Amino acid sequence: MNVIRWLDRYFEEILMVIIFTVMVASISAQVFMRFVFESSFGWSEELARYCFIWMIFLGVSYAVKKQRHIRVDALLLVLKERTGVYLNIFTNVIFLGFALFLLVYGGRIVSIIFDFGQLSPALEVEMGWVYLAVPVGMALTAVRIVQQLTAQIKYLLGKGEQDADSNGSFSANEEDAMKGGSHS
Repeated sequence: MNVIRWLDRYFEEILMVIIFTVMVASISAQVFMRFVFESSFGWSEELARYCFIWMIFLGVSYAVKKQRHIRVDALLLVLKERTGVYLNIFTNVIFLGFALFLLVYGGRIVSIIFDFGQLSPALEVEMGWVYLAVPVGMALTAVRIVQQLTAQIKYLLGKGEQDADSNGSFSANEEDAMKGGSHS
């Protein structure tokens, strides 16, 4: 159970650090080769681009987990705590629908691209692996949204504690987390 809890807390972070490291290393190698040898690798920019794409879709899941995704907080600031939680649940349900839509249709597109067997120009990897970032990222995002919805519903029902230690989803005090994160 500790492994699952650990993965729940750090999965996106670990993947993003690994991908970011690969991206920075490939760009650094490209710069080094151009500066020192006045030549360059043909594959490094493409690898960095694909790493960036994967980081974006993993970052969506990470932002949902930390409740730091983009939203307008003006209405949440003036609403009472419970009303803000209801509004946050409503927006999370809409966001969940969007994530599931992208998961399903992104998965279909990935399947089509794998069937075509298209290869990337420099790395010569199947482009389906690049496009797979969409359904994987949206699947993780859907899981994180369901976690948030579960915690918010428990809060409304008066069950369970919602804090960073027990849930891993909330980053501030209970009222701030229930209303949707920090207000800056």
